[in-house]
Amino acid sequence: MGKTRLEAFSDGVLAIIITIMVLELKVPHGADISALAQLLPVFLSYVLSFVYIGIYWNNHHHMLHTVDRVSGGILWANLHLLFWLSLFPISTGWMGENHFAAEPTAMYGVVLLMAAIAYWLLQRTIIASQGKDSLLARAVGKDLKGKVSPLFYALAIPCAFVSPWISESLYVAVALMWLVPDRRIERVLAD
Repeated sequence: MGKTRLEAFSDGVLAIIITIMVLELKVPHGADISALAQLLPVFLSYVLSFVYIGIYWNNHHHMLHTVDRVSGGILWANLHLLFWLSLFPISTGWMGENHFAAEPTAMYGVVLLMAAIAYWLLQRTIIASQGKDSLLARAVGKDLKGKVSPLFYALAIPCAFVSPWISESLYVAVALMWLVPDRRIERVLAD
């Protein structure tokens, strides 16, 4: 099977996820600027999740450029990733509505961790399907960022019960680390 349907389906799901998240932003009750202050936690959690969805979309897009054929395993691994990404709206909303309280902030970390694991599984499934000398296998290499990210998430989850701001800082640090799309794949494709 070709990869076009997989790309189109994934793009559609990610677009719906972003749409659901933005629909959770409520209109402020009041005409002055101070009415916006009450919405700041919800808006900040939305921005963080929007950036994360953008990061996943960018890297997913690059990764699929290395795929020649799509197997059933790749389809299921991709659905597994999309499942965890589909939980972003609820975890984002819960965290923002509760002003970054410990439990919602920890749960947000669980969703981030599971999405990172799902992305890694998709990557490994593609490499297994395409071969150990495939473009993706060469591009990924040692994958330091891919190993550090889940470690930061796993650390951030219990930190939420000490100080949610430590967790938030770790989530932002990982997002900043991935903000620039993965150039390793672009370099391998250019060769």
